Amino acid sequence: MWPDNETDIDFLNFSGVADTVAEIILQANQRPISIGVSGAWGVGKSSMIKLIQASLRKQDEDAKRFLFVEFNAWLYQGYDDVRAALLEVIAEALKKDAESKKTAVGKAKELLGRVNWLRAAKLTGGSAIALSLGLPPVGLLGEILQLGKNVASGKADASGVEKASEAGAQLADEAAGLLKPKADSSPPREIHAIRSCFEETLRELNVTLVVLIDDLDRCLPETSISTLEAIRLFLFLKSTSFVIAADDEMIKHAVRRHFEGVGEKHVTSYFDKLIQVPIRVPPLGTQEVRAYMMLLFADSSSIDAGAKEAVRTQVCEQLGRSWEGKRVDRAFMQTLDAEFSDSLIAQFDTADRLAPLMTTATEIRGNPRLIKRFLNALAIRMAMARANGIGVDEAALAKLLLFERCGGDEAYRQLVDAINADEHGHARFLGAWEQKAIAGEELELENPWDAPFVREWLAVPPRLAELDLRGAIYVSREHTPLISPEDRLSSEGAELLAALLDHPDMAADLAGRLSALGHPELALILDRVLERANQVQEWGVPPILDACLAITRADQSQGRRLAGFLEQRPPVQITAALVPKISSEPWVAQVFEAWSKSDVSKPVKTAIRKQREDGNV
Repeated sequence: MWPDNETDIDFLNFSGVADTVAEIILQANQRPISIGVSGAWGVGKSSMIKLIQASLRKQDEDAKRFLFVEFNAWLYQGYDDVRAALLEVIAEALKKDAESKKTAVGKAKELLGRVNWLRAAKLTGGSAIALSLGLPPVGLLGEILQLGKNVASGKADASGVEKASEAGAQLADEAAGLLKPKADSSPPREIHAIRSCFEETLRELNVTLVVLIDDLDRCLPETSISTLEAIRLFLFLKSTSFVIAADDEMIKHAVRRHFEGVGEKHVTSYFDKLIQVPIRVPPLGTQEVRAYMMLLFADSSSIDAGAKEAVRTQVCEQLGRSWEGKRVDRAFMQTLDAEFSDSLIAQFDTADRLAPLMTTATEIRGNPRLIKRFLNALAIRMAMARANGIGVDEAALAKLLLFERCGGDEAYRQLVDAINADEHGHARFLGAWEQKAIAGEELELENPWDAPFVREWLAVPPRLAELDLRGAIYVSREHTPLISPEDRLSSEGAELLAALLDHPDMAADLAGRLSALGHPELALILDRVLERANQVQEWGVPPILDACLAITRADQSQGRRLAGFLEQRPPVQITAALVPKISSEPWVAQVFEAWSKSDVSKPVKTAIRKQREDGNV
C-alpha cells in the first residue's frame, strides 16, 4: 500500500523542474518573487513543492540564507480566519528563527504583536485588509455598513434598524478594550507598520523568507481569495519568495465568484499580478506512467533501501533521456543491478501492459494520485484473495479492475453477469473480440462496448476469456452486483455447508453427498470453509482441514485453491504433522515446493524430504 500524500522522493523525474524553480529563487538575490505551480488535482503539485524546498536546502546547505514557512490554507478553512492564520504563521516562524539566532528578537516580537492586534480586533478577517486594498469590507464591520445603507435608503424595517443598533453595540464592546492601549492605531496604520516591521526583521536576520502555499485549489472561493489577499500584504517586499501550488483555473474561478461582475480580462489581470512566474507540473506520458508504476512496485517490495534508491535514480536518469528513444520497461528494469523477485518482475510486466491505457483512459489520464489509488485497490484485492485462499492472477485482476474503473457501468455489469452465469467462470463472449483486437483486425462493437478504450483494453494481455474469473469477481464484490454465496446454494448445499462448519471432523462421512453437488456449489462451499480455516493459527491437522479435503476430493479442480491457501499460511504456523496428512493429494507438489523455499521450520522440511524419498508425493 502507498500513502496518498506528498513526498520529497522523486518518482516522476520532476527534479529538473524543481531545480529550475530553486535556481530562479536563488538568482532573485533577495528581490521579491512569486511563483505559481499549476496543474490539475492529483498531478503532483504538493510533491513538486516538497522537491523545490529540498532543492533549495541542498543548494543552500552552508549559507542558511532561506527560512521556509509551509502553509496549507485548506486546514484552516472553517476553523480560523485564513488571512489572520497566514500572518500569524509567518510571524511565529520569524520569532522562532530570531530567538534561535539571538538577533532581531525585538523586531520579531513586535511583528507578532501587531499581527495579534489585528487578529484580536477582528478586522484582519476581512475588513481591515479589504479597506486598505480598496475592496468592500466583510465580517461585522461590513454587516454594519450594509445595514446602515439600508436604514439611510429607507429599505430597512423596524427589525433591521434594531439589528443595526445591536451590531453597532457589539462592535463597540469588542473594540473598546482593544483600541485604548494604542489610541493612535488604525487598521491601515497597523498594516503599514506590519510591512515595515516585516522587512526590518528579515534584514536583521539576513534571510529570505520562502513561503510555500499548498492546497489552495481545494478551498472555497472565499478562503482562496483571503489567502491571496494576505499574500498581497507581503508581496513585492524585499527578501520574500512565495511558491503557490494551485490549479490556475480553480483560482480564476474563485476570483470570478468573489468579484462578481468583473470581466475575464480583470480575472486574468488579477492572477497575473499575483503570479510572476507560472510553472505547470509536466503531464505524464506512457513512459512516465510505466516508470511510476514500476517504482511504486519496487518501493513496496522487500529489496533493501539502498537498492530502492539506486533503482529510483537510474529510472529517473533513463526518463531524462526518453527524448533520445530510451525506454523504461520491464526489460530495462531487469538490466539494473538489483535482486528482483519473480513476483516483482511479474508486477513490472503488468505495469508494462497497463501503462498505455492508464495514460489515455479518461478516468485516469496518467494522474499520479489516481494511479496510486488504482494500485492500492489492486493490492487490497490481492490481499483479500490470499486471506480467503483464492488463487487470483494479479495481471488478470488488474485488467478487470481497470475495466471496472473505465469501461462503463453497463458494460461491466454485463461482464460480471457472463462470468457469474458460466459454469467455469469464463467470460466466453470476449474470446473472439480479444483475438481480433490482439491481431489488430477491425472490430465492430455495439453499445455499451463501442468505445476506443474497450478496443485497447481487449488487446491487453492476459486474455480473460480463457481464465476462471470467479475469484477475481469475488474479491471485487464491493463494486459488483453479485448474489451472495449463501443465496446461490441449493437446500442440499446449504445443509452440507452448515454440517462442514459445525462438525468438520465428520467431513469424510459427507463425501458421497458432496460428490453429488455441482462444481459451482462446491466452489461456494469452499469459499466459506476457507474463511473459517483462515482463523486457524497452527496448521498441524486441525478439523477444518478435513472439511477442506473432503471438498477438494469431491471436486479435484478445487485442489488448486486449497494449495494456494496453504502456501500463503505464515511459515511459523506450519507444523510437521501436516505434511503426511496431505502428502497423497494430487496438488501437494506445488505446496511442498513453496514450503521448501520458505522459512518453515526444519522439522517441516525434513518431513517433506522424507515423503519425497518414500515416493509419497
